[in-house]
Amino acid sequence: MPVLFLIVAVVLIVLLTARFNLHPFLSLLVVSILYGLVAGMSLETIIGSINDGFGSTTGKIGLIIVLGIIIGTFLENSGAAYTLADKILGLIGRKRVIPAMGIIGYFISIPVFADSGFLLVSPLNKSLSKKAGISLAGSAVALGLGLTATHTMVPPTPGPVAAAGILGADLGMVMLVGLPVSALALVAGVLFASVYAARTYIDPNPGETDTDLEARTKDAPHAVKSSLPVVVPILLIVFKSVTANSTALHGTTVHALLSFLGEPVIALLIGAFLAMLLPKKLTSAMLSTEGWVGKSMKDAASILLITGAGGIFGKILQNSGIADTLGDTLVDLRIGIVLPFVIAAAIKTAQGSSTVAMITAASIIAPMMDALGFVSETEKALAVITLGAGSAVVSHANDSFFWVVTQMTGMNVKTDYRLYTLGTLVLGTATMVVLLLSSLII
Repeated sequence: MPVLFLIVAVVLIVLLTARFNLHPFLSLLVVSILYGLVAGMSLETIIGSINDGFGSTTGKIGLIIVLGIIIGTFLENSGAAYTLADKILGLIGRKRVIPAMGIIGYFISIPVFADSGFLLVSPLNKSLSKKAGISLAGSAVALGLGLTATHTMVPPTPGPVAAAGILGADLGMVMLVGLPVSALALVAGVLFASVYAARTYIDPNPGETDTDLEARTKDAPHAVKSSLPVVVPILLIVFKSVTANSTALHGTTVHALLSFLGEPVIALLIGAFLAMLLPKKLTSAMLSTEGWVGKSMKDAASILLITGAGGIFGKILQNSGIADTLGDTLVDLRIGIVLPFVIAAAIKTAQGSSTVAMITAASIIAPMMDALGFVSETEKALAVITLGAGSAVVSHANDSFFWVVTQMTGMNVKTDYRLYTLGTLVLGTATMVVLLLSSLII
């Protein structure tokens, strides 16, 4: 019954938002409460889940969303995004924007959370797509899949790190296996974005005319200066990850400083200050409630509400016990290397968080590692990557990243299901195929 309730809940969200045009925030909130009631959750648990789900989700990425949108607004309005677009298009060619976005997302998500990465690169993605004259749909899906690939399969992101710890896998081996496997799977994701998603047209910057573009880019900064608000935060977060694993630096002032500067909120705050240096002349009007910053706040408000409501839906599902129900049911199937994938995919689909899916599924299969054939260090690493592949399948209404993609691209819910959700299924399935072939060789 919990699974049936879940299916009904997802269908209801899609109907309310796509057919009846109800705001996604209201749809998610109402359906979350209804699901909790029919699933037999106590009223206290439902209220607690609502508060925890909204608070924990917006607490983790709320400020990141706001700062990311401020950076994006200054990149766009100063013409810096178009400067970067010209340079990158000159390097990759006008017809290679989609694979470029997949590759950029792939590398950025290793040190940076997928949500942060999408917000950082989204303005650049829009500019590249506009310059190339292509639909935003293909490049945005490729970017989302590139971010998802390494977020779920390559340390030091939390899911793979936690799963490796639970299963006793060597973190270095997980990285060595995860990088090539996820890269091969991303090829399938980029092909999906290029061949299928790109056929749906979404205007990268709707309403903008050639005159608007000319006025915006007249005093655009040079490429190096334009890149700083994006590159500097990414480097700071990378440096934090590197120093975190360096025993030589532990307890030093350098370690403390880089740990502080590398926190995503601080790194993006620095990026926001750098973004304010992009206009030829920074005026108080740009920083006012009616200026660029004010517009950023208005854009962020809707995204924050919807992302927080997605967190509510995920927390309700998590506290309803559906993950445990699915895990216990699937364990009895005993299907070798496919089992970790199926369990993680079922839990991810049920409650939304890839990290929770990996941790829960790892805890379920940990006692069965020998029986499933995961004995050597390489085999244990394969098990972790298999969990990661499953935790990518599928991203939908209970996943906060789904709503980030939806809101930042202007897709409606129905389109996002058809493009990005289906893309995560392609990515995860392709990874599983690569893992099955790898297991035969190893």
